Amino acid sequence: MVQLDTTPQPKQATHKRTLWFVAAFILIAAAGLFYIKWWPYYNKSILAANTHSIGDSILGDLSSEAPSWQSAWDYALAYFSSVWKAAVLGILLGSLLQVLLPAQWLLKLLGKASFGSTMIAGMAAVPGMMCSCCAAPIAIGLRKKNVSVGAALAFWIGNPMMNPATLIFMTFVLSWKFTLMRLVVGFILTFGISYWANRLVKDVQPVDVDQVIVEAEQEGRFLRRWLGSIGRMLLYIVPAYVLSVLLLGAARVWLFPQLSESAANSLLAIIIFAVAGMLFVIPTAAEIPIIQTLMSLGLGAGPAAALLITLPAISLPSLLMVAKSFPKKVLFFVMASVVVLGVIGGLIGRVIL
Repeated sequence: MVQLDTTPQPKQATHKRTLWFVAAFILIAAAGLFYIKWWPYYNKSILAANTHSIGDSILGDLSSEAPSWQSAWDYALAYFSSVWKAAVLGILLGSLLQVLLPAQWLLKLLGKASFGSTMIAGMAAVPGMMCSCCAAPIAIGLRKKNVSVGAALAFWIGNPMMNPATLIFMTFVLSWKFTLMRLVVGFILTFGISYWANRLVKDVQPVDVDQVIVEAEQEGRFLRRWLGSIGRMLLYIVPAYVLSVLLLGAARVWLFPQLSESAANSLLAIIIFAVAGMLFVIPTAAEIPIIQTLMSLGLGAGPAAALLITLPAISLPSLLMVAKSFPKKVLFFVMASVVVLGVIGGLIGRVIL
């Protein structure tokens, strides 16, 4: 009797292994997000609906006149206690992305400097619901796979700006007007600014998907490649992350000054808080109790609206984390865009909020 050779061909075996890798990545991401984000945010949504609050402001006491090591330590402790799980997940996914997901697949979806790639990446960010610092390692991983600048930016910015849980909290705690403004500006930043950032790197040669050598990704054992990826990420990300959080924690009394009643809703106040919000680092949704507390102390609706936009979008630590992954002119463009949109939002908020 003639026996048929059922041994998988090399291409079939590679394809099967690729499917297993992709499935493993999706499973790890879904399990991590469920534990760290989805389930806790479901419970927090109920809290927001019942109490119209999601907790105290992470800024703490701003009555001091000068920064100190103690204030830096206190803020860093409060911040990292809130984000450490999501930060670990972000680094884990950012490193696994580089060794589990095939470059050809990513490039076909996200490798073009087109609005389509930007839109797909922005929509993929919605279930992530991470702050800019926790999403940064994944954006770094995407750029290492040669994903387009616009797509990587859309994923990075879309995580905090298009966060559905934050929008729900905001509606219950602040008002639907704040939610609507955040949603509109979030769309502009995530899809518009990210797409236009591609124009700043048009001199970069596009990657030819058909020329990507798949075998190069498979060199070496998986564990060795993954440990190398996560080791390089930790070595570069963690020191800048920790030091910049300490610096901002110490300087928060300068970044968020107490204003007189006449200045609390002025154009100068809007500009100050727009810049401060762009630089400062917060956990996911922390802008809501910050705005709620500051407005109860007399801050005007204009500066509050500016903070609504700039606080979550980016921060100095997240910018330092992705500094080697994006051209400098792109990052300066994003910084300027966040501040300008924050000022515009503040001027609108001064009238309608």
